[in-house]
Amino acid sequence: MPATANVRLDAGTLPVMEAFYTIQGEGHHRGKAAYFIRLGGCDVGCHWCDVKESWDANAHPAVAVADLVRAAAGFPARLAVVTGGEPLMHNLDGLCGALRAAGFRTHLETSGAHLLSGRWDWICFSPKKFKAPHPGAYAAADELKVVVFHRSDLAWAESFADRVKPACKLLLQPEWSRSQETLPLIVDYVKENPRWEISLQIHKFMNIP
Repeated sequence: MPATANVRLDAGTLPVMEAFYTIQGEGHHRGKAAYFIRLGGCDVGCHWCDVKESWDANAHPAVAVADLVRAAAGFPARLAVVTGGEPLMHNLDGLCGALRAAGFRTHLETSGAHLLSGRWDWICFSPKKFKAPHPGAYAAADELKVVVFHRSDLAWAESFADRVKPACKLLLQPEWSRSQETLPLIVDYVKENPRWEISLQIHKFMNIP
């Protein structure tokens, strides 16, 4: 079951499922080298989630923010992506501030289900039907990325499009296990509604994390 409470351990540590250097595989910044920090803990619980092992924050070790930043700094890119799980279950002010102080551009991937913390250069807002977004998510989003599992998700995506800021990128992404069914629908939809773009999980095609 997904976690149900804020499980931040203290101001200087966070539960980390994994942290690794790779290529951003989806969304507006796909193709860029980035250091990913995947935090444990999620109370959204998407049934098609491909990282369900991230849901229980208590299953992952508490890592000091300073150690996370030090590890990230060991790689050439200065782009850090904080993801989950649902990372906003934790207060991210300390992590975000430390990354920025070390010269990193900070990106966040979130369902928007919790109050925003941290100062971000880019926020990917990917709302889910399983838990409504916090009202503050709309104005903060730089990118609205909707995962399409059923045809009905296209109309659901439109319910968010007019609530984000005009400069926000609008992306439709096929859920990986159903991409053969949903990608043709998305292609036709974007051709008819060109304010939207298509996001593909290119890291899965490249067989990288």
